Amino acid sequence: MGKNVKGGKKFKKKKVDGDDNHDLKNVIFKEVDQEYAQVTALLGNCRLRLNCIDGKTRMGKIRGAIRKKSWISMNDVVLVSLREFEDDKCDVLHAYKAPEVIYLQKLGEIPTSIKTSDKTDADEKHQDIGIDFREAGVDSSDEEEEKSTTPIDFDAI
Repeated sequence: MGKNVKGGKKFKKKKVDGDDNHDLKNVIFKEVDQEYAQVTALLGNCRLRLNCIDGKTRMGKIRGAIRKKSWISMNDVVLVSLREFEDDKCDVLHAYKAPEVIYLQKLGEIPTSIKTSDKTDADEKHQDIGIDFREAGVDSSDEEEEKSTTPIDFDAI
């Protein structure tokens, strides 16, 4: 019988989830043919509409290496690789988390006008959208006073 070097119950417990660790020492900065962008629309089929920092709107494609490892949503900041042959298209290389975006803003890499969405799912579910179902001109407190002061005749029913 061979010795099991990797695996087992204790080995799996030691696994660390990479999403919880926001190590700001390993933040990826842009290089020569790369640019920072913010997601404005999710188009489907791993395609995004992006507003790049240089002022152009481009269509970006999420490359295969980060397709299932990093989830990208609206208003996220991403690092894109520009194409030499197509100026209106680019490839998404990396998606930044909120602490990384704040760090890049402090360093002056990204303008402070870019806002990240720090809301949790619970805040979005309980958000009031401002619809009022009462009739216009009718005050609900007047209706309650009329109902309580009017006597009910049970013989007429």
